[in-house]
Amino acid sequence: MHIHHLNCGCMCPIGGALFDGFSRSLFSHLVCHCLLIETNQGLVLVDTGFGLRDVQSPYSRLSPFFVQFNNIQFERKYTAIEQIKHLGFSASDVRHIVLTHLDFDHAGGLEDFPEATVHVMQAEIEAAQDRHGFIASRRYRSEQWDEVKRWKYYAAGGEPWYGFEAVRDLAGLPPEILLIPLTGHTRGHAGIAIQTPDGWLLHAGDAYFYRHEMDASNRHCTPGLRAYQWMMEVDRKARLHNQARLHTLSINHRDVRLFCSHDAVEFKTFANYRD
Repeated sequence: MHIHHLNCGCMCPIGGALFDGFSRSLFSHLVCHCLLIETNQGLVLVDTGFGLRDVQSPYSRLSPFFVQFNNIQFERKYTAIEQIKHLGFSASDVRHIVLTHLDFDHAGGLEDFPEATVHVMQAEIEAAQDRHGFIASRRYRSEQWDEVKRWKYYAAGGEPWYGFEAVRDLAGLPPEILLIPLTGHTRGHAGIAIQTPDGWLLHAGDAYFYRHEMDASNRHCTPGLRAYQWMMEVDRKARLHNQARLHTLSINHRDVRLFCSHDAVEFKTFANYRD
């Protein structure tokens, strides 16, 4: 099993360091941290970021509110399909896509891989199909996934993994890949755990947004990302509870390396590390 870290989207909201903690200009720099896993069952994608159709026609696919608020940079080079081709693979080599959730910046590339089976929590697809209210009606974009032919849905529960519920035995996937329910950001949000020879990787999705939220001491978040998390949450109590559990996990279990979806510093660290 070999893991590639891909940045499948660039977002530059106004705020600079008030969002990302490092930018010196008016604009911040957020990524869409996805994974491409080479397995004996074919390629597996964890999240897809933005897809080709998003790049080609963003306003017919995405909410103008989020396009402008996040200042999304629509460039073909960021799409998963372009990066996968650059690695010498084709769209048909991607047999499975495992999603942390169905937000517009995580599911945009689904239709670039028409032969893939898409794995997601049952509660998430239900939330995406029953979207009401200002945020819900804009975060979930059925245009990004209404042509997907193969879905696999999973209920929460299962054997524990470091004290978290874990959905194991994902259909067609190797046993080293697990779904870890982490509700709060959305109703069916999940992390993706991957067992490697060096320990576990945990893609925590949007369960947290900023690297220092996982610090052993001086734990904090930038004002911009703290506000964005508040705006996007569906269950504050669950989100904060799961975030606190992830913080404890990151401190007490050094054999688990975790990262979130949008922190550019985290992405650079993991992209330079070969799993």
